[in-house]
Amino acid sequence: MNDTTSTAGRIVLLTTSHRVAPGLLSWQAWQVLRAADEVLCADPGHPQLPYLKEAGVEPRLTAVTARELVDRCADGGRTVVVLASADGDRRLTDGLATLAGSGREQMPSLELLPGSYDLPGARLLDLVQVMDRIRRECPWSQLRTHEDLAKYAIEEAYELVEAIETDDREELREELGDVLLQVVFHARIAEEATGDDEPFSIDDVAGGIVTKLIHRHPHVFGDESAATPEEVREIWLRRKGEAKQRASVTDGVPVGQPGLALAAKLGSRVRTAGLDVPLPAGTGVGYELLALALRAEADGVDPEAALRAAARAYRDAVRAAEGLPDTVEE
Repeated sequence: MNDTTSTAGRIVLLTTSHRVAPGLLSWQAWQVLRAADEVLCADPGHPQLPYLKEAGVEPRLTAVTARELVDRCADGGRTVVVLASADGDRRLTDGLATLAGSGREQMPSLELLPGSYDLPGARLLDLVQVMDRIRRECPWSQLRTHEDLAKYAIEEAYELVEAIETDDREELREELGDVLLQVVFHARIAEEATGDDEPFSIDDVAGGIVTKLIHRHPHVFGDESAATPEEVREIWLRRKGEAKQRASVTDGVPVGQPGLALAAKLGSRVRTAGLDVPLPAGTGVGYELLALALRAEADGVDPEAALRAAARAYRDAVRAAEGLPDTVEE
């Protein structure tokens, strides 16, 4: 410790994440807490307090100004830990910055120590908590059912596709959030299932997809190997077939999806299975579209996306004929 620190002391602002269970602090944080001359906390309801007391650390419940904190540290070059509150103690840190900027103070060393921090995906916990409260307290949300929300899931999925196809990054981020909201909302409703319906939660949803992903990626989580995308696809389809045990390659294909997408999906299933299926005999535009969709799928083209792109070009041509600019708010 340098001379300045030894005479002016040391301030450690200890931050914690509310998304991490209280008491789960880093080893460095516990070392600093136990070695400190004083631990201060302005919030008597701070979630860390019971766990600190269990560990033999007794914080002093008091709110201090920047001036008071500097004086406490200067008394013998003491180390004072401040347990940060949820708002980050902005007033205290601003006060310390003002004192340091005056040039008239011998300031303690100031250290920001994350006692716990968020892992990737931690904000999903916030979403679950917010959705839970909305479901309990919002009159509209309280009455929603899976059937009520089904149309929104479709709408949000289409808006997500639009953001991808127009390469709008800001819109993409927002639409991904809207799709995620649908997942969390449905899972929250499912928790309240009664009668013959078995309730499940967002954790069950996440746990199920984690299990599925691990099972279908044995080249990542197991002993199999796959060096090319084609080998990965073969593993995926094989594992999927083992899990589904379908009698027909058409099983599991939703017939309610848009027609071109439905035709392409059926064509993909048939081609992957190596079946030789003649096109149904018939006349009319529907059969012509079916043949065109199957040909596009075989050539690696998504017929639904291709038609949307052509329709957007047609829309721009219409606007040009009207004397309007090409761009239009989607």
